[in-house]
Amino acid sequence: MQRAPPPPEEFALKQTAPKIAGSGVITGDKVTCAYDLVEQMEYLYVRVVKAKELPPKDVSGSCDPYVEVKVGNYKGVTKHFQKKSNPEWDHVFAFSQDRLQASFVEVIVKDKDVVVDDFIGRAVFDMVDVPRRMPPDSPLAPQWYRLEDKKGEKIKKGEIMLALWKGTQADEAFSDAWHSDAAAVGREGVSKIRGKVYLSPRLWYVRVNVIECQDLVPLDKNRQIEACVKVVLGNQALKTRISPPRGLNPMWNEDLVFVSADPFEEPLILTVEDRSDILGKCLIPLPTLPRRLDNKAVLSKWHNLEKHLIQEGEKKEKEPKFSSKIHLRLSLDGGYHVMDESIHYSSDFRPTSKLLWKSSIGILELGIISATGLSPMKDGHGHGRGTTDAYCVAKYGPKWVRTRTIIDNLSPKWNEQYTWEVYDPCTVITVGVFDNGHLQGGRDSSIGKVRIRLSTLETEKVYTHSYPLIVLKPSGVQKMGEVQLAVRFSCTSYTNMLSKYTTPLFPKMHYLHPLSITQQDYLRFRTIQIVSRRLGRAEPPLKAEVVEYMLDVGSHIWSLRRAKANFFRLMYVVSPIMAVWKWFDEICKWKNPVTTVLIHILLFILVLYPELILPTFFLYLFFIGIWHYRRKPRHPPHMDIHLSHAHAVTADDLDEEFDSFPTGRPPDKVRMRYDRLRSVGGRIQTVIGDMATQGERFHSLLSWRDPRASALFLTFCLFAAVVMYVTPVQVVALLAGLYVLRHPKLRQKIPPISTNFFKRLPARADCML
Repeated sequence: MQRAPPPPEEFALKQTAPKIAGSGVITGDKVTCAYDLVEQMEYLYVRVVKAKELPPKDVSGSCDPYVEVKVGNYKGVTKHFQKKSNPEWDHVFAFSQDRLQASFVEVIVKDKDVVVDDFIGRAVFDMVDVPRRMPPDSPLAPQWYRLEDKKGEKIKKGEIMLALWKGTQADEAFSDAWHSDAAAVGREGVSKIRGKVYLSPRLWYVRVNVIECQDLVPLDKNRQIEACVKVVLGNQALKTRISPPRGLNPMWNEDLVFVSADPFEEPLILTVEDRSDILGKCLIPLPTLPRRLDNKAVLSKWHNLEKHLIQEGEKKEKEPKFSSKIHLRLSLDGGYHVMDESIHYSSDFRPTSKLLWKSSIGILELGIISATGLSPMKDGHGHGRGTTDAYCVAKYGPKWVRTRTIIDNLSPKWNEQYTWEVYDPCTVITVGVFDNGHLQGGRDSSIGKVRIRLSTLETEKVYTHSYPLIVLKPSGVQKMGEVQLAVRFSCTSYTNMLSKYTTPLFPKMHYLHPLSITQQDYLRFRTIQIVSRRLGRAEPPLKAEVVEYMLDVGSHIWSLRRAKANFFRLMYVVSPIMAVWKWFDEICKWKNPVTTVLIHILLFILVLYPELILPTFFLYLFFIGIWHYRRKPRHPPHMDIHLSHAHAVTADDLDEEFDSFPTGRPPDKVRMRYDRLRSVGGRIQTVIGDMATQGERFHSLLSWRDPRASALFLTFCLFAAVVMYVTPVQVVALLAGLYVLRHPKLRQKIPPISTNFFKRLPARADCML
């Protein structure tokens, strides 16, 4: 089988050897890990708590105090209080010891003034005397220190409460501290560059089954009512079809599905419309709806409609009239998994309701170490050269993490470590690198991202690699730098993890009450909007452009490049069939007489002993899989420019891919045809990609890309070979035929074990740009 050419050196994955401990200890059902997947960074922490009895400096007999913490050339400043001699700051400063060239720490209390700030007192500490704190030790208790004047003599009144210690980024004060590498950022902007953890809102499907209406009152009595029901939830709006029975009692029995986030903020608004006329309205709060976790039917209810009359050009609402009612079946479906990612590389397959969650199978740990060679994303902060204020975002499941922003550095070092619980090994973690645009009031620019499928990782092994950050721009494919990561997947229950390969990929409700493809696309789009809006309300906000880039918004739009890439993926998958056919043709033509004779001998054996056909086949697969074990991938997958067909894309293809949708090209007729072509092409692209995915899953059975899945399959092959060998082939054929032809009552609605196992096999879709 012909393999894809290796990527150029600049786009290749590189093995790294960072100075990390990389060890974890498994105890029982929990994983106890140190901060060991990143390089240790030494910091000097200064916690300024409060001061008391500060002497007055103003004519009014008061002071406006604030504190300066000076270590060498670095200086941190607290906020100031007006006319307060007993201020409380409780502020932590963190100075990186790699950049410090000082032998003492100076804490100065000053009085804020219009012209020149007055000196109140200071406390000086020798760096040698600062103690070291090693977590999990409790935080160091602050102490009171008498302030000194500039000559080093104690002043009569004035004390300050401080705590000084040396530690690493594992200290709990690290995330909220002021950092010396952000000295150029004002106090108001510090909160925008700190690292934070975000949680996606819990999402529910809202199912509205519109059954019928009763006793509608028409506004135009000279014609029959052509009624439909419009349902609005926030910015989501769907309509039923026009009721086939025209009249005062229309019927629909139609399902409309929405998505909403908990806690619910917006009500469900239903209006019964007759063309442009509103015949009635009903408002239903979402918290009052029943929550459905299983396949049990939800009882329907009649709801009163509010009658609307138009008086003097305004709509007046009257009290509900019981003569007009609507029959509904409403529920909040928590038995579904609400998808906000591509189905090919989702990071979570659990249902919405926590009551349906199973126990975790392991722990995922990610160390975001550093980046090198980042491209300048904006003009410098007043110094004329290009610069980048880089931070990383990682998403797995509902948990998003954001590192602190390293200011004005093209080779930033974060050395931050994060942990997630794993419920399914066939999931993907996404790590993106961004440029912080807050400091100049702009958007956050994407630099690149990395996707890692957990099932391709061996358990308890630390993977340390430098991943290329590859993006496709209108000028072509471009490497924006490299990000260095350390990843470890620790398993707490190997049996539970292997059993995941035999369970359905999605919750049971997806198979009992499946959503259509159109509904899935619509709901996924609305879900991304809700997640983006909720995360944007955090402080600091995770901006919409960041969320959309991490979730691959717009990846379904037609692209000739993606269509070509999916076509070549399909050709790569079917190439073994052509190779086997060519080999068989050579056997028939006696190009290799020895091989042809052996095939004739094998043919006679299998004809005389047909019971050996299936055992020989499974045994052959077993030995092929064992043979491929020595060539199994040794590193996680990464973005592949050849697989994405980004290395040979033309300028015209790029112009089409980066064109707006719908297109802005005149004339109108061309625009209509072009948009239609792109829409149809997008569907063809998806079908080709799905076909390629299925073939790649077959290919991954023996490629050891997912070592656990390959081990399970080879074990099955060996077991099947033994069973087929000792069991008469007639019995096997009879049982297989009876199983295929079994009665519908003996069939389950959920997929069988073989289908569940196959759908969990890795494809190469998560390696595409």
